Amino acid sequence: MISKKIVFSTLLLALVIGLSSWGFLVHRTVNQLAIYSLPAPLQSYFHNEMAYLVENAPRPDIRRNTDKTEDTKHFIDLEMFGPKAAYDMPMDWESAVKKYGIDSLKKYGWGPYNAMMQMEHLTQAFKSKNKDSILFYAADLGHYIGDLHVPLHTTTNYDGQLTGQKGLHGLWESYIPELNLNDYDLYSKHTAVYLKNPAEALWKDIRKANALLPEMFAKETKLTAKFTPETKYKTMVRYGKETKAYTKEFAEAYAIELGPTINGQLIASANLLSDFWYTAWVNAGKPDLGSSRSISNELEVELKSYRSNQLIKNGLLLSKKVKSQD
Repeated sequence: MISKKIVFSTLLLALVIGLSSWGFLVHRTVNQLAIYSLPAPLQSYFHNEMAYLVENAPRPDIRRNTDKTEDTKHFIDLEMFGPKAAYDMPMDWESAVKKYGIDSLKKYGWGPYNAMMQMEHLTQAFKSKNKDSILFYAADLGHYIGDLHVPLHTTTNYDGQLTGQKGLHGLWESYIPELNLNDYDLYSKHTAVYLKNPAEALWKDIRKANALLPEMFAKETKLTAKFTPETKYKTMVRYGKETKAYTKEFAEAYAIELGPTINGQLIASANLLSDFWYTAWVNAGKPDLGSSRSISNELEVELKSYRSNQLIKNGLLLSKKVKSQD
């Protein structure tokens, strides 16, 4: 998998980029689902641009290959900021820099602060009604919010490498969703709400994600006892070198142990993203973007499929369509 601390070559990145965060499939799914919780006319505006928002959801991961400042925008190693950092860290960037220093934040992750900066960029883009900027920041914001709902993006033990569970990162956020997305419940009753304090809402979700870690590690350890090394791992050859990866059998068994956890974090990502998009638009003064308040026939069909959890069955989940192009 891609280490949070290292940027690999373009060729290797193209091979394993899906293991650096939620993965192309889930990031794209999150951006699409968030649209369905928006109110009119913002929903119509984003739906008209859904292909862009979905296709470009993985873009921040791709930037990691050329931008060395990108990597630490995706996570936060909470342990490095104190035993109760999830509750004690300042919610604004200036206060965090004053307390910890910019070097420490840029080294151990500043994901929450970066997400808030992206939201401010989106707000300014709405104010200027600059379509290119609106779509750029909206897509990127979806990626960063999605990453912060991944428990392993909140810890120094981000790949299980400190507990003899190396490879857990890609297993949890990419391999299992790839195997099981067709069985996930992608519908949420959530309707986008205005966030008086978006940073507080974000940190609340980060704490929830971080709280999932003990169970994640413990269940992997417990399950490992039921497998032999030969049944837990398979050997793969990448560029002439052998590497170990989890078997499908172990991944499926681990998914059963986790229950709806990954599905729940996917939905939580989409719900908060919808709130952030809506809040940015409201903070910008609800600018008229030229979109209709009426629901198009195409959107109506999608919403009906969404509410009955039939998006995949009806071939309407774009992330499943663009997957083959990655």
